[in-house]
Amino acid sequence: MFTVDRPPRIVRTYHPRRGRLSGRHHDALDRLAERYSFVPGDAVDVLEIGSGMGEATARMAAADPGRRYLAVEVHTPGVANLLHLIDEGGLSNLRVAAVDAFDLLRADIPAGSLAAVHVFFPDPWPKARHHKRRLIVPERVALLRERLRPGGVLHCATDDAGYAQAMLETLAADPGLVNRYQGFAPRPEHRPVTKFERRAMSAGRPAFDLMFEKR
Repeated sequence: MFTVDRPPRIVRTYHPRRGRLSGRHHDALDRLAERYSFVPGDAVDVLEIGSGMGEATARMAAADPGRRYLAVEVHTPGVANLLHLIDEGGLSNLRVAAVDAFDLLRADIPAGSLAAVHVFFPDPWPKARHHKRRLIVPERVALLRERLRPGGVLHCATDDAGYAQAMLETLAADPGLVNRYQGFAPRPEHRPVTKFERRAMSAGRPAFDLMFEKR
């Protein structure tokens, strides 16, 4: 008998979804993807993981022109919509990558280079057997922290109370991060309210913000 070494199974933090593309979205992908896509070697100051439809990302980049933003999103309609917003707003400081964020972090983002990482409303994966897919778990937080420069901020937000508490415990346990607040952060003005967050608020689910700084 003999055994075959198998590569470790990659656990993704997202579930691939299909979505309908409008004519505008098809046009954005055809015309703008090459112009506004991230190219390895591009400098990045702020990384957003899971930018959704991109409205909040575009608004933050527009309000912060001195820093270079990279939005990572695997949902094609979201990528297309953000490309359109970049072009419509003339945003020279925002680029898009349609890849797994952690693959990109390992391959293309140097250690100690990021001023901030934004993780806003990631999938909470509420079932216990799926918790390994959560984005904020110790091994992934360690990689995010490594890519931050000293004083860089990992800013997370969620409307899931259970996940919020798990995030707080996970981030507080990382030896290289320090909480800017005693617990959850007050809602920062620079984080725009998204359609998703408005729906959550209407359903009685407030947002929890966490802001941890690299030592």
